[in-house]
Amino acid sequence: MENQKAFQDYYPDDVAHCYGCGRLNTHGHQIKSYWDGDETVATFVPKPYHTAVPGYVYGGLIASLIDCHSTGTAAAAAYRAEDRAMDTQPALRFLTASLHVDYLKPTPIDGPLELRAQIKEVKGRKVIVATTLSSKGEVCARGEVVAVQVPEELMAQLRAGQEG
Repeated sequence: MENQKAFQDYYPDDVAHCYGCGRLNTHGHQIKSYWDGDETVATFVPKPYHTAVPGYVYGGLIASLIDCHSTGTAAAAAYRAEDRAMDTQPALRFLTASLHVDYLKPTPIDGPLELRAQIKEVKGRKVIVATTLSSKGEVCARGEVVAVQVPEELMAQLRAGQEG
């Protein structure tokens, strides 16, 4: 995937500050999501400070990763549904309307975490995404995100805020 550009790298600067996926947030996770056939994939390596109890990742990180991978997937799915490249205007950006996470087993902290998402539905301004988070080939958490497209009025306000 080195020669592929991540979904999040297409986000306009005015909406690229998210703690989970914003490329402009130097303190954030900066996750990167890519197409893998009809699924999307992202990998994240937890740091020692992401600990819940020794040896395991805390649940908030898991929810954040599922959330941001899913909203990135929603944007990519919307572009695909419109048969558009992700660098075309107007920019499509999605926010979380609903996040549900099932924690299936403790998630080891000592290695990369893999996120895989499938698009369940693309309907108008809403995309439903199902995401799994795995460690060492075992699914540790499963999530579902209902993502909604950011209205153009809000995108315009955000752009104006960046210019001012």
